[in-house]
Amino acid sequence: MLDINIIRENPDAVRQACSDKQLDPTVVDKLLTADESRRQLQQKVDALRQQSNEHARGLKQRAATGTMPTEAEKETGKTLKNDLKAVEPELKELEEAVRMLALQVPNIPASDVPVGKDESGNQLVRQVGTPSQMEFEPKPHEEIMTKLDWLDTERAVKIGGFRSYFLKGDGLRLEQKLLTLALNRLSEAGFTPMSVPVLVNEASLWGTGYFPWGKEDHYQTQDNQFLTGTAEVALTAYRQGEMLTEKDLPLQICGISPCFRREVGSYGKDTQGIVRVHQFNKVEQVVYTVADEAETRVWHEKM
Repeated sequence: MLDINIIRENPDAVRQACSDKQLDPTVVDKLLTADESRRQLQQKVDALRQQSNEHARGLKQRAATGTMPTEAEKETGKTLKNDLKAVEPELKELEEAVRMLALQVPNIPASDVPVGKDESGNQLVRQVGTPSQMEFEPKPHEEIMTKLDWLDTERAVKIGGFRSYFLKGDGLRLEQKLLTLALNRLSEAGFTPMSVPVLVNEASLWGTGYFPWGKEDHYQTQDNQFLTGTAEVALTAYRQGEMLTEKDLPLQICGISPCFRREVGSYGKDTQGIVRVHQFNKVEQVVYTVADEAETRVWHEKM
């Protein structure tokens, strides 16, 4: 999530980032309001804790000299403790509210990133190779694969439901070769290949930015774990909670995994073939590097 100080100091830029990513910019105002309430209550709690500690310390020092506390002093100590007990739960609630709101604030995109309402707003930056020019109407991939006996969706749907498929024979071999090719290319580029867990806890999905927005697109188990839609989740969370030094960086890792997506909201899209399915295999790459935009751009171009 964004550092709260960045949001406090650049609220307009953060609101614009929300708008550009088609998110509700009022979340920024809600966050700043909750944050201010939290800070004010934190000051009150800190003051009460200080008073309580100083009062207890004073009584202890006097007791060491044989002076016992008066009933009024005892009552003061009780009042301070009760006041703390009354406001500390409220502070915890505010802290959680701030955390949840902060998790809904997106990263600020680079200034040269085009803004668009959907894929039609994308800009072509680079094109590798030239598309083949065919003198006939090409057949859909699913028709070709079915005719070659590489693909069977009819039987798969009976077993796994809509958007399920069997890959057969050379169809499966082709997929395996492509995955191996991708891993080999990444290994040659200095990436360490890894197998990754596809069942992860909720904290990992929040930490990698897939929640809250993508929660409805994930399959959840009865043990409150989630099937990941990409190896990126585990790869990005791999070193969570650890302190990395610059000598550890860059850390280049890649992973291969089955991916699971509910495809909520995709009704009627890509209903034929295996372009949009609930389960597929994919290779993903991740680089841990210093928090520097110039360095990030270098790696973005390399990747």
